[in-house]
Amino acid sequence: MSPLTLHWTCQPFAQLTVHALYAALRLRAEVFILEQHCLYADVDGHDPQAQHLLGWQGETLVAYARLFAPGDKVSGAACIGRVVTAAPARGQGLGHELMRHAVAACSRLWPGQPMVLFAQAHLKGYYAAHGFAEVGPEFVEDGIPHVEMHRA
Repeated sequence: MSPLTLHWTCQPFAQLTVHALYAALRLRAEVFILEQHCLYADVDGHDPQAQHLLGWQGETLVAYARLFAPGDKVSGAACIGRVVTAAPARGQGLGHELMRHAVAACSRLWPGQPMVLFAQAHLKGYYAAHGFAEVGPEFVEDGIPHVEMHRA
């Protein structure tokens, strides 16, 4: 699978098709709940206020991120979360393509605003490659070490 064959969309919740919403929730559950063994409420009530970035290969969702306007999750900064790629699509640079699209979408939607994300600690280097810097101490969320990261 080549990331070059992907079709990207970024839509508010109200514009997602039932198919797109189902695909996003399924991908998130497959990775965050089943693969990472984290039992938590992924459907957390925040999806309706988010922009949803979806990377499709044909009819298959292979990359996803959830984007929030400044103030919706974090005061004074856009927030990127639920960054996920499908297991069969990994190892081909898709994660980096996803982050480039996420940063570009935040910059387009909320120009000049800083960005925040809460990274799994073992992925600090991945996010640092996209201009994010660690802020504050490591903390544990859902049994996994995390760190807050900012991008100006």
